[in-house]
Amino acid sequence: MIVNRSKYIDQLVRSKENGLIKIVTGLRRSGKSFLLKKLFRQHLLNEGVTEDHIIIIDMESRKNKNFKDPDFLLDWVEKEMKDDSTYYIIIDEVQEVNDFVEVLSTLSVTEGTDVYVTGSNSRFLSSDVVTEFRGRGDEIHVWPLSFAEFMSVYESSKEEGWAEYLMFGGLPQLLTQVGDDKKADFLRRLYRTVYLRDIYERNPIEMKAEFEELSKTVASSIGAPVNAQNIANTFKFVSKVQGISVKTISMYLGYMQDSFLIEKSERYDIKGRKYIGALCKYYYQDIGLRNAILSFRQNETTHIMENVIYNEMRMRGWLVDVGNIFHRVRNKAGKQQRVTLEVDFVCNKGCERIYIQSAYKMPDEEKMEQEKRSLKLVDDSFRKIIVVGEHTKTWSDEKGIQIVSIYDFLLNPSFTE
Repeated sequence: MIVNRSKYIDQLVRSKENGLIKIVTGLRRSGKSFLLKKLFRQHLLNEGVTEDHIIIIDMESRKNKNFKDPDFLLDWVEKEMKDDSTYYIIIDEVQEVNDFVEVLSTLSVTEGTDVYVTGSNSRFLSSDVVTEFRGRGDEIHVWPLSFAEFMSVYESSKEEGWAEYLMFGGLPQLLTQVGDDKKADFLRRLYRTVYLRDIYERNPIEMKAEFEELSKTVASSIGAPVNAQNIANTFKFVSKVQGISVKTISMYLGYMQDSFLIEKSERYDIKGRKYIGALCKYYYQDIGLRNAILSFRQNETTHIMENVIYNEMRMRGWLVDVGNIFHRVRNKAGKQQRVTLEVDFVCNKGCERIYIQSAYKMPDEEKMEQEKRSLKLVDDSFRKIIVVGEHTKTWSDEKGIQIVSIYDFLLNPSFTE
């Protein structure tokens, strides 16, 4: 079963032979390798590139362990290049190559090469490639399947597909698993044998039980403002992790972000136009992994839907913050007091902005007004959207606030363009 990931193919095509190293990043098992080694390779062949001009090195294969030696790899590539035509060099999981920054720097200045690499760790991108290459790297971040991509191969109704997606997420390999028990086992096993092992191998984690407890805490807190300090306070009530410090929690959260398991969304003061550093929210890049970490025991659709919307906007290229509006009201005693209202997402792309509220259900006028309240206080002309987790016609009220169903929002990527 092949999912057409045309969005990423289009990004790769537009980056061809631009003089930059194309760096395909993302969560392990999100489809990076398949994208480059199968889909993009086939695109090149369809465009008339001959097979001998597509050089693929898979660093996860035991058979290619010699390529960890940078000089061996560079010599081998040089021998494969036999004429002056462009050679497309694809290196899968390039961070497994020793001194890979020097290797990529060498390849990037080698005449006749167009280089594409994958990596599954954000440190590989942020602290090594961007710093060392100084503008010579072009990042393409691959996410697990979007709901639209998932539905392109799902053979039942979109309602059943939505229930499936909320439970098991969008890792492409799940499409080969038959039955809920197989899918749940697959995700639990994948988390322990791939993601946890990868984090432990790359980072100096001595308190493994505490780290796993932290991952459960973050998984159960999606949609809630948190920071290292209040997580540490929560841990005080769990006897086996009492010794973990705020500093250690911050470091462990960083490891989870480095592995692309989670992303942090900062709080933004909409009226004050500034970031508020105290609390933030964390969202999982794949909701199925989040559910597996919690053994599928905390399936709060409201918060999971919020996580899916966050991921969708990030996939569409938006920067996404959590919005706060500080508002003064009079209490019952007639005194003014400041209250904080939240806009789930403040999404920015260039000079564009969209405000989004996630509302699983709006059964009556009272609930609708509650969801609109913070949006009505935003005094600018940017779009304001409420995404509802049930079927509804897309419509706008007198203030210009749009109401759209989760199905139309997720299945129509142009809705936010």
